[in-house]
Amino acid sequence: MKNVRELALEALLNVEKKQAYSNLLLNNYLDSGKLSKKDGGLFTEIVYGTIQRTITLDYYLASYIEKQKKLQDWVKVLLKMTLYQMLYLDKVPARAAIYEAVEIAKKRGHKGVASVVNGVLRSIQRNGVPDLEKMENDVERISISTSHPKWLVEKWIEQYGVHDTERMCEMNLVPPHQSARANTAKADVEEVLQMLTTQGFNVEKGELAEESIVSLKGNMAYSNAYKNGYMTIQDESSMLVARALGVEKDDFVYDCCAAPGGKTTHIAELLKDSGRVISTDLHEHKVKLIKDQAERLQLSNIEAQALDSRKAQDIFKEEQFDSILVDAPCSGFGVIRRKPDLKYTKSMQDIKQLASIQLAILKEVAPLVKKGGTLVYSTCTIDKEENADVVQAFLEANKEFEIDFNIKELLPEKVNSYVKEGMLQLLPHYFGTDGFFIVRLKRQV
Repeated sequence: MKNVRELALEALLNVEKKQAYSNLLLNNYLDSGKLSKKDGGLFTEIVYGTIQRTITLDYYLASYIEKQKKLQDWVKVLLKMTLYQMLYLDKVPARAAIYEAVEIAKKRGHKGVASVVNGVLRSIQRNGVPDLEKMENDVERISISTSHPKWLVEKWIEQYGVHDTERMCEMNLVPPHQSARANTAKADVEEVLQMLTTQGFNVEKGELAEESIVSLKGNMAYSNAYKNGYMTIQDESSMLVARALGVEKDDFVYDCCAAPGGKTTHIAELLKDSGRVISTDLHEHKVKLIKDQAERLQLSNIEAQALDSRKAQDIFKEEQFDSILVDAPCSGFGVIRRKPDLKYTKSMQDIKQLASIQLAILKEVAPLVKKGGTLVYSTCTIDKEENADVVQAFLEANKEFEIDFNIKELLPEKVNSYVKEGMLQLLPHYFGTDGFFIVRLKRQV
């Protein structure tokens, strides 16, 4: 039977070798029954933390292992995850972390490997790690201290300046709190808060979206309120998207990149059992997720089907919908806290490719909006090339659409100062939410 640190090492090697997504991989391990609840917490902390801080840990280790010419990959990962525990986990004494690492090295390798591991870690314990504050170059300092690739830091400094980039990168290292959206078609927020409190959850009202509930302790996905369809797990920034649509009773709405269904179900709830939401996604198995959510929340006004929204005009008629939501596939740089490997796996090329997909979807679905209707474009990224630039390109090619500056009236007052030229860009450090972009476009009559 492997102990918690051996499993963490195995998981980290899988992420590195197979480019496995850390969040999916972690769930597989946690569901496998190999870990107790207590160990599950430590396992998650080690795996996520080591991935989150990989660039920093590599930098700290570099001078200590440069003489070790042929260190195998697993040994480097073992050193990295142990250094993570020594530096960032207060509850784990350094000597215990080092002892465990040496034991794993003996088991996986031989005595020689174990003594290298012991030597490197004891040296770091004695001599400490370099002081990053002394680095004079902002890009390098932010890149290494917050473990974000240089090209990304450069790009963000250009877009947001040094101060906001640094705050954002630091926020990306903080584990997100869990938030949920009360299903207002069934109950109000106070009632759902009461259900959760009665069941022993430590919860409070969120500070941003009006339907939001934040958990201070306990996973709300295991609550009766969740099981019985009184709420959906969703980030607060994401709850603003359906609000930006401004739907009214009996509206016919199209959500065209909809899985797993968080925004679709929110729109359906806001319609209060009236109207209809057509909800599509590219893959059949993802459409099932939308249907499952609709069923759990007891929403009968959702129709989900598999469709590439770049071919939407083959299926739907022109001017068929009162409003359309394009929550487009994106680089996801707003959710790095949840998916730390994103910052290492995405490239400039990906951003360009995604921007062209985003624009293609917008152009395809635009004619399906009624005159006087609304088209909302949103992404969970913070990159201008995928956000403002895509909107600009779309408006140049579609003169009958314009930015609707009334978006402020549909969003919480707290975010108003972040709406620039009719476009909302939330960065993670503003409210501790995911990074998100939302714009409301109006088709002229």
